[in-house]
Amino acid sequence: MTPENVSSTSKTCPTCGSRLSENATRCLVCGRTFTPAATKKTETSPVQNPKLPELKVSLPAAIALIVLILGLGAALIFVILQTTGRVTTPTATPTVTNTPTLTLTPTATLEPTLGPTPTPVPPREYVVKEGDLCSSIALSFGVSIQSIASLNGLPPDCGILYPNTTLKIPWPTPTPTALPTATLSAAEATQQACGTVPYQVTENDTLSSISANYNISIESIKTFNGLTSDNVWVGMNLSLPLCERMPTQGPTPTATLLPPYPAASLLLPEDGAVFTNVNESITLQWSSVGTLLEGEAYAVTIEDVTTGGANRLTSYTRETKLTIPSTLRPLDNTFHIYRWSVVAVRQTGTTADGQAEYTPHGTLSQFRVFGWSGTGGAVIPTP
Repeated sequence: MTPENVSSTSKTCPTCGSRLSENATRCLVCGRTFTPAATKKTETSPVQNPKLPELKVSLPAAIALIVLILGLGAALIFVILQTTGRVTTPTATPTVTNTPTLTLTPTATLEPTLGPTPTPVPPREYVVKEGDLCSSIALSFGVSIQSIASLNGLPPDCGILYPNTTLKIPWPTPTPTALPTATLSAAEATQQACGTVPYQVTENDTLSSISANYNISIESIKTFNGLTSDNVWVGMNLSLPLCERMPTQGPTPTATLLPPYPAASLLLPEDGAVFTNVNESITLQWSSVGTLLEGEAYAVTIEDVTTGGANRLTSYTRETKLTIPSTLRPLDNTFHIYRWSVVAVRQTGTTADGQAEYTPHGTLSQFRVFGWSGTGGAVIPTP
């Protein structure tokens, strides 16, 4: 066993074949010297180890690396296509973020803090004089009786006023007056004052038959509707001017009942006017509702509100004006308020004493009021 152990840890001299120890640098038999580099060269020669370096990567790291490589490749392809013009970035979508809601800052210009600016004006004060009524005070200050009553804690009808009593008078509510009527031309005012009735042409209707049924000339119908010929058709809408009706000559051939007249527009005196001279003549005027036929008239009703309606008169006239008779003039030392209205009427019979009987044949006009001082020259409070 000793030789085997020696052979495993010894070397042989290539010259004489003697066995020497592995670390011997010289052969003791032939005297040959050994260089340790020669022996190391054989040991560390790269030919003795042909294996290449290995890189070991775990599976999650490999997947992440693949995803990273794919992302970089996609980004590179996108950049290349964008530079060539084949792909355009949707720059329109970011412009949608105009956020115009930020321009709602003009809400700051909603400076209409005008609400607090109009400070309420305190009511005026008025000392009641002898003969004053709530109606006369309300008329002179341009307010309603109910507003004075509610402000002073009085009954709705204002009750009885006592001299030297101080009343609170509210300021009148600014209401827009009928300014548009003042801007109407003469033709527009005439057309507005002329009442019309709508009519739809039916089968077998002609312009002449419509003219005969409503007693309106063909030319008037054509002019009012802007027609250039006498041709009409079924379903055509016409406006028939009632103010253009012709006076009848004898019995009408048809039994067509004419429609009622529209309401008259009251002209003078102005609503709320005050008359201080009991002897002056007051004339009421209103607009025409059309040409009145035989047996038709205007019924003018005048009522003294101060007397509670005891002094009331209804007069009939075919004109568009009426002078108030002297029987309605105030004879006491108070200020009177009158109310009047107009309506078109038609005679339906005769009374036993030969007086004509009328029934309304139109729309009642609006009411107007005016003030009239009595014979004693009552003092009218001025606002």
